[in-house]
Amino acid sequence: MSGRIGIALASWAATLLASASLLPLVDRSVWLVQAAILLGLTAGAGAAARRVPLARPLTAAAQLITGVLLLTLLFAREEAFLWFLPTPDAVRELGTLIGNGVGDVGRFTSPAPLTDGIALLLVGGVLLVGLLVDTFAVTYRVAAPAGLPLLALYSVAAGLSDGGAGALWFALAGAGYLVLLLAESRDRLAQWGRVFGGPSRGGFAPRESVGTPTAPTRSGRRIGAVALGLALVVPLVLPSLGAGLLGGTGPGPGGGSGGGGTISAVNPLVSLQNSLNQPENREVLKYRTNAADTDDLYLRIVSLDEFDGTSWKPASRNVSEVPERLPPPPGLAAEVPFTEVSTNISAAGWYAQDWLPMPYPATRVEVPGDWRFEPVNRTLVGDGAQNTRGVQYSVDSLLVRPGAAQLSVADSAAAAPTLPDEFSSVPNSLPAVVERTARQVTRGADNDYERAVRLQDWFAQEGGFVYDTQVRAGSGSEAIARFLRDKEGFCIHFSFAMASMARTLGMPSRVAVGFTPGTAKSSGEMSVGLRDAHAWPELFFEGIGWTRFEPTPNRGSVPEYTRPDVPDSEVDDPEQPEESVSEAPSTRPSDNPDCPRAERALGECGSEEPDAGAAAGSGGPPWGTLLGTAGALLLLAAVVLGPLVWRRRVRG
Repeated sequence: MSGRIGIALASWAATLLASASLLPLVDRSVWLVQAAILLGLTAGAGAAARRVPLARPLTAAAQLITGVLLLTLLFAREEAFLWFLPTPDAVRELGTLIGNGVGDVGRFTSPAPLTDGIALLLVGGVLLVGLLVDTFAVTYRVAAPAGLPLLALYSVAAGLSDGGAGALWFALAGAGYLVLLLAESRDRLAQWGRVFGGPSRGGFAPRESVGTPTAPTRSGRRIGAVALGLALVVPLVLPSLGAGLLGGTGPGPGGGSGGGGTISAVNPLVSLQNSLNQPENREVLKYRTNAADTDDLYLRIVSLDEFDGTSWKPASRNVSEVPERLPPPPGLAAEVPFTEVSTNISAAGWYAQDWLPMPYPATRVEVPGDWRFEPVNRTLVGDGAQNTRGVQYSVDSLLVRPGAAQLSVADSAAAAPTLPDEFSSVPNSLPAVVERTARQVTRGADNDYERAVRLQDWFAQEGGFVYDTQVRAGSGSEAIARFLRDKEGFCIHFSFAMASMARTLGMPSRVAVGFTPGTAKSSGEMSVGLRDAHAWPELFFEGIGWTRFEPTPNRGSVPEYTRPDVPDSEVDDPEQPEESVSEAPSTRPSDNPDCPRAERALGECGSEEPDAGAAAGSGGPPWGTLLGTAGALLLLAAVVLGPLVWRRRVRG
């Protein structure tokens, strides 16, 4: 094995050992395997370029280009040409992922979910550090300065980890750097022969070794000073992992204190997929209600009404003080049956995000703290640093029960002029296949209600769609078209697609994000866990208001008014609907220990209950994975150092 190959392997190992300090920041470690493979391929490209040989700057450029192609293949292959050649769409996809990753870093507590954006930041950052280490140590044959990018990598982990990176990670990073220095020193010895240091037997020593620092010593001091400065300064400017949909704290979008302010357009969907894939269904909320049936008691967090063809997000709107009694819900006519219910909700001590989960439409909210009311979507948002961590509150809301007959005579399109434009606008970038498919599915429907039910049933039953939470969420204008083609996804895909198709048919729509009703406990409480996180579409019908639909297979509950075997709302003549029913709530919460319909469909009716006592940082690093990774890296170090040790023994 030549000297450069040995140094290249040592550079690869040193980068991975330093990267191990990032493992506690995320909940999965698959990114390290991806980084190791890409790092090895990039090092191989450098070895090939040096063998040509290319000039040193061209060698580094070739490795950089190789890294970009590999990242494109891993994270944006569907938008790339031949899966790895970047196109404008691929570049936009990578830019979107980077932006999402930066937002995720500021949104989650550690260990954060391994979203696509965070994975790109981790793998891309390790690849960049590995390129710098390889350039210093192998291309330019100076291994000592390679410690600076390794230190920067460790400093990122120290700045983002709670309490800083541990001693184990520092030892691994330091061991990797020492392996690199040892490999370089052995290579220098192989070139110049054996070098004996220290004074001679006669007591003589070189002049520069007496009282005067040698050049390597001076370089070492400079590098040490720069390294110490980086170690002190870098953690101070790094962002901490903060608030999000399902964890963390941070400034709320309420825009300061006082009665006004603006709610910002923050997209809360980034953690939905991770929540659905959690191995432990940690309890997020628990509540008691006097509703006789909780199947329709969805807990909404926020509504996404602004659609630009690429993503759905909440529009920026003014917020105000929370009124004692919330205004009547828009579009709800007096003759539509409803039941007013009361619900007492408690948020877990670790659950912190800015929007307040509550049933829709709420009529009264009693909650401690600084909260603001957004009247268009009837949501409550925390002001400043206010969030849901450990909050206990009560909500009065309406269970609206329209009939199929009432919905069939309600005109959805007629309501569009009375609503803000963002609820009905269709961007020009939306692929034509979306509208074409919507018209094919709803061909022959007599009214908007029938069209909406046909869309729901096509997604949930008849269209051959498969519910899969492992499918990549995706982004870009082709994401919906890709979902309609592949027919695999989870609630985000189904709700986005149905809401987009409804708009192409002239029906105002939006996407709601929150939780399904949860699971009943024997105590009479309802428990809402991470895996109850959900997104669903809502369509507006004049006289009914915003109406929930459920296109996602085996999730939540299908509304009664969309089932074909349900009589027409007990109303014989649509022109003579029965009077509104305002039932008085019972004096005690319902005690229904039976498993809800949605949980039976998912096979999640076990006797174990989610752990409500978990603290914010109770999810420690995956020690089995970490120890296995550390063992593999130590074995790699032994393979690299084995020949050197054996050669030293033979020479001795």
